[in-house]
Amino acid sequence: MRNQKGKEISRVILKGLLTAGAIAIAATTPYFVPMIMPKILRYTRYKLKKHIDKKRFQRSFSYLKNQGMINFEYRGKQLYISLTKEGKQKIKKYNVDDLRIKKPKEWDKKWRILIFDVKEKNKIKREALRGKIKELGLFQLQKSVWIYPYDFKKELDFLRNFFSLTKNEMQIIVATEIENYQEAENFFELN
Repeated sequence: MRNQKGKEISRVILKGLLTAGAIAIAATTPYFVPMIMPKILRYTRYKLKKHIDKKRFQRSFSYLKNQGMINFEYRGKQLYISLTKEGKQKIKKYNVDDLRIKKPKEWDKKWRILIFDVKEKNKIKREALRGKIKELGLFQLQKSVWIYPYDFKKELDFLRNFFSLTKNEMQIIVATEIENYQEAENFFELN
């Protein structure tokens, strides 16, 4: 099991490569880590507490390469480093783990009702989605019906994309009133 700092560095590397698309450096340089670190950190706007240990950064690169998440490709005298399909999937997972809904200062008095219908054959996906919805702080009205007082369309689109769901499988309804709203208002502390 990799330690927490190594995981954090791996996440920074993957996010940097996702943002940059690919990074090129001189293929003959013996100073691989000192050249690549600033580029990765610039793309992620990573806040350095003091510094990142170069050996740990190098180990994280090696780990990601061995796991098939990053690709090293030589083109002439340049070494191009980019994400593989597996690396892009991993970064999606990091992004879904980091997903949060921003609350505005004022409630617009509208309820967002999330309805999803994921087939039994996709039970694992359905349970993972239900867990993420609960983690985001939605109130469960029925088994596959959740409500939230604030707009979360961007987050919904991200989840729909991440779980490969259609608009028929997962949709939002905006309503000005719902029956038995008191329990939900208490849950969201809207009183």
